[in-house]
Amino acid sequence: MRESDVKLGKFISLVLRHQPQAAGIQLDAHGWADVDQLIQGVRATGRHLDRETLERLVRENDKQRYTFNSDHTKIRANQGHSIEVDVELKEQEPPSLLYHGTARRFLSSIWQKGLVKMTRQHVHLSADEETARKVGSRHGSPVVLEVNAGKMFQDGFHFFLSENGVWLTDHVPQAYLKLSEETESAV
Repeated sequence: MRESDVKLGKFISLVLRHQPQAAGIQLDAHGWADVDQLIQGVRATGRHLDRETLERLVRENDKQRYTFNSDHTKIRANQGHSIEVDVELKEQEPPSLLYHGTARRFLSSIWQKGLVKMTRQHVHLSADEETARKVGSRHGSPVVLEVNAGKMFQDGFHFFLSENGVWLTDHVPQAYLKLSEETESAV
């Protein structure tokens, strides 16, 4: 992906997840933005965006962050919002183990409070250790935590699976966490 595409994708992510006003648009209650308004709003910031480019960015995004509606007149981020929207997630039973990638410097706080959603609507969990490691590496020296999601679900915690395969929950108490074996052997 071109560097200009990466920068444009980050701006679109900012608009669709955190600050729609950065492009002068509004999201509906379910996080949808009108595609034509988004394109016009992004252009008004001095960035180049047309429908073809937007379609390509959505199609080629390795994390599949965005979804179009059926006629491609609306677009939204699949998860990761810091603003209140309902992306119409359906509760699902998770696999017995999920993973969370983070930076080593956050471990002390995690052992005290568990995984908390901070400014987002949910805690994000990965189905595999490698994805979690990649996520953690964005924040510093990565560590991977195993989440006993099966036990959490049995204990009444709710889990959702986003359109792009990210598992979401409101909070993961410390009792359901442990360092992954690979992380533990590196410590």
